[in-house]
Amino acid sequence: MIPDFLKTSLSFQKTRPLHVTLVITWIFNGAVGGIYYYLPQVSGRKLYSEFLARVHFFLFIATGLIIIPCYFMGIFGGKEYLEFPPWIAILMLISWLLFLFNFFMTIPKNFSQWKIYNWMWATGIIFFLITFGEAYLWTLPFFNNNVVRDTTVQWKAMGSMAGSWNMLIYGTAFFVMEKISGTDKTTTAKRTFFFYFLGLTNLMFNWGHHTYIVPASGWIRNVAYAISMTELLILGSIIYSWRRTVKDMKDYYQNIPARFLSAADVWVFLNLILAIIMSVPAINFYTHGTHITVAHAMGATIGINTMILLASIFYIVSKEFPALIQVHLRKIKIGFWVLNISLFFFWISLIGMGIVKAGGEIADKDFSTILQILEPWFFYFSIAGVGVFIGVLLLVFTFPFSTIKNI
Repeated sequence: MIPDFLKTSLSFQKTRPLHVTLVITWIFNGAVGGIYYYLPQVSGRKLYSEFLARVHFFLFIATGLIIIPCYFMGIFGGKEYLEFPPWIAILMLISWLLFLFNFFMTIPKNFSQWKIYNWMWATGIIFFLITFGEAYLWTLPFFNNNVVRDTTVQWKAMGSMAGSWNMLIYGTAFFVMEKISGTDKTTTAKRTFFFYFLGLTNLMFNWGHHTYIVPASGWIRNVAYAISMTELLILGSIIYSWRRTVKDMKDYYQNIPARFLSAADVWVFLNLILAIIMSVPAINFYTHGTHITVAHAMGATIGINTMILLASIFYIVSKEFPALIQVHLRKIKIGFWVLNISLFFFWISLIGMGIVKAGGEIADKDFSTILQILEPWFFYFSIAGVGVFIGVLLLVFTFPFSTIKNI
C-alpha cells in the first residue's frame, strides 16, 4: 500500500520469514505453555522437573533472540518456514527433547486409560521431532542434489509439521471442553477416537496436496488426494452435529473460553470447505501460490489455532484470577467480536484476491497488470488486517503482565 515504506531496511524477503517464524512461535508457545499447566491436573502429580521446564523456556527465548536479529540483518541459510541458519535448529531440538522427556515422565503410563487429549499431545510432540528432522534432510547431498526430491521432502515435512502442532492445539481444546462441560463423554467417546485416527492419517499422508505441481511420483498425488477427501467425513460430522453445537453455544456462551471454542468451531467449518476445494488437483493447479492458499493458512492459524489458544489462556486465567475476567468482561467481548468480524473480511479479501489472480493468469495477463487489478483488494485487506490487530490488542491487554507472571 505504501511502496517505499521501510523498503530497504525491512524488505519483503525479511518480513515474510519473520512473520512466519513469529506465527509458529505463538502457536507452539501457546500450546506448550498450556500443556505444562495442564499436565499436573491430568497426571494427578507435580511436573516431573520444573527445572527442565525452565531450561526449555530459556532455550526458547534465547533461540528467538538469535533468529530475529538474523532476519533483520539478512542472515539466512534455511528453508521454507525455517529460514534461519541451520545450526540454530540444534537449540530448538534440545529444548523439544527436554519437553518430550518431561511430558512422558509426568504423564501416567496406563495408556488404556488415556483420554483423547493425552494421545493428541503425545502424537504432536513425537511427530514434531519426526517432521523437524525431515525439514533438515536438505542438508544431506542425497536430497539437495535433486531439486524434485528436495522440494517434495521439504513441503512434505512442513505440511506434516502443521499437523503436529494441530495435534497439540486440538488436544488442548478437548481438555478445556471437558473442564467447561464437566463431563468426559467427548474425550473418551469412540467417535472422537475415530476422528483422531483420521486426523493422524491426514497428518502423515495429506501433505501431498502441497506437491501437486512438483513432478514427483504419481502415486504420491493420488494417495494425497484420496486421503484429503476423507476430510469430507469430518465436514459431514460437523454438519450432522450442528444442532447440538448450537445448543452448546447457547448453554455455555457466557463462558469466555467456551465463546472462543465456539468461534473456532465455525472457523473449522469454513476453512475445511476451502481446504477440500483446494485439494482437488484441477482447482489446485490454479489456486496454488495465490492468496487463496494464504486465506487457508490465515483461517487455520488465526481462526482455528489462535481461537483455541485464547480459549486455553482465558481458561487458565479464569481459574487463577477469576475477578480479572469480570473486571474486563466488556472489553473481552468487544475484542472477541472485532477480531472475528475483521478476520472474516480479511479471509474473504484473500480469497477474492486469489480468484482474481488465478483469473488473470488464465487470461495470460502479466504480473504487473494483475497487481494493478488487485490494488482495491489490497486496500480492503489492509483495513480488515488493522481490525484483526485491534481485536487482538483488546484481548491481550486485558491481563497486566505483573499479574500473569505470578501464575
